[in-house]
Amino acid sequence: MGGDAVGGVKVLVWDLDNTLWQGTLLEDGEVRLPDELRTVVADLDSRGILQSIASKNDHDLAWPQLEKLGVAEYFVLPQIGWGPKSVSVRRIADRLGFAQQTVAFIDDLPAERAEVAFHLPEVRCYDAADAATLTLLPEFTPATVTEDSAQRRLMYQAGVRRDTARKDFVGPDEEFLRSLRIETAIVRATGAQLARVEELTVRTSQMNATGVHYSEADLQGLLADPRHEVLVVTMADRFGSHGAVGIVLLEKHPRLWHLKLLATSCRVVQFGAGSVLLRWLIDQAARAAVHLAADFRRTERNRIMEVAYRFAGFTDQLCACLDHLSARQVDSEQAGIQLLHVEPSPQPAPGAMRLAAPELTTMDGLCHV
Repeated sequence: MGGDAVGGVKVLVWDLDNTLWQGTLLEDGEVRLPDELRTVVADLDSRGILQSIASKNDHDLAWPQLEKLGVAEYFVLPQIGWGPKSVSVRRIADRLGFAQQTVAFIDDLPAERAEVAFHLPEVRCYDAADAATLTLLPEFTPATVTEDSAQRRLMYQAGVRRDTARKDFVGPDEEFLRSLRIETAIVRATGAQLARVEELTVRTSQMNATGVHYSEADLQGLLADPRHEVLVVTMADRFGSHGAVGIVLLEKHPRLWHLKLLATSCRVVQFGAGSVLLRWLIDQAARAAVHLAADFRRTERNRIMEVAYRFAGFTDQLCACLDHLSARQVDSEQAGIQLLHVEPSPQPAPGAMRLAAPELTTMDGLCHV
């Protein structure tokens, strides 16, 4: 049986022998991929669910077999070797930056599922006998499938190539980042983008300032409210597009701006995307001569985001202009949120990327820094 279905699966890790394919490669020589499982693999990929492999096999024999079967392209960070499968599953989760409760593992052998479940109790484990019906389960059925969802595997595969290039690069990190030719764009959200914006509020955890979920209907309401800015952040570099990687929800008052949510994908943590967005907001607030406050809720996973806020100058010390915010009523989803504050000042342009962003003080056009 699978684990708790609360929350969706981000990556499914397949065993190979008698799970993804029928037969044992080292014994049978030839194996068969059932049509129904080929369909499952393609369907999960189209939904934005990543797939990987944890198999006890000879890599030099197994990978060519996956290529022969025409499905090798679907798998990210495959782990094919002779170590414990729990080690392989953990490595996949860590390198993808996913919490273990968003990882699923499927194997035909009860002993292998038990080994993974013992060492990684939050990982959901499934019997290979249920493989053909995975797409019917709620945890494998996202509420919406966005344009970015369908491209997610390609984005992560580009990320693997990017990481390999970084390991091979000789020189400081700053020079490598410059070599990527990163282009970041901040745009005002449109109605067509709201499904992806909602997805970002749900899927991000490492770089999510509050963890508050905004539904598509909530976001539609904010778009219609002239006091609110709903901003989407996209990023691309020489390896390809990262897609939509961030969201900014900003409420504008006469004397202050209230940053209600900042969230960025774990895929762009290494580029300091959260820090770049905070510095841009601080600069925009300085241009508008307003104070800047931000909601923040500390969790076990968003320590990196907290560091970004602190390095940007946000503190717990409040000023008089924030009284009506600090006294506001919050619902149960917002419990535990604290209010941070920074005195805005002009900020330098980001050194390792080109940033295209709206001028929030004039509400028109794009300014490039």
